Amino acid sequence: MSTDVSEMIECRPGARLWGPDDEDTVWEAGIDLFLLNRSNAYDGLACLFGIRNSFGFRPLAEGRGFPDDASEGLRREFAGYGGPPDVHGATWVTWAELYAADWRETDASGTRSHASVAGTDTDWGRVWSVMRTLSEVHGAENVRLVVWFH
Repeated sequence: MSTDVSEMIECRPGARLWGPDDEDTVWEAGIDLFLLNRSNAYDGLACLFGIRNSFGFRPLAEGRGFPDDASEGLRREFAGYGGPPDVHGATWVTWAELYAADWRETDASGTRSHASVAGTDTDWGRVWSVMRTLSEVHGAENVRLVVWFH
């Protein structure tokens, strides 16, 4: 049985204007990654999120769950997949975390690095480009990728 992934980038535009704790600082849906035509290669999913991790990667953002403060747009999208009864796992990662990651780290065999399976020269490169651009406007902590598996 295959594992499919759905993803959306969110940002908090109000955090730069009013601060991260202001009541008007909420997450907003940014872009569905379907629009970036990204594949679901298992080595990249393992490296980033720990899904189908037979490679032995130390994942960057495993098992965090669906964010409690998710945007309304993201909640609608997630519900369209059946929500918790039909989804087997969700997690998220900020641009700040991705930027700070050690992309040279390898899997258990030492043959695949984070960069080689999910770096800027892979299908993930388009995602990182969008997140980087949004972080220049809103700040790295205020841009995140939310993913769920079905």
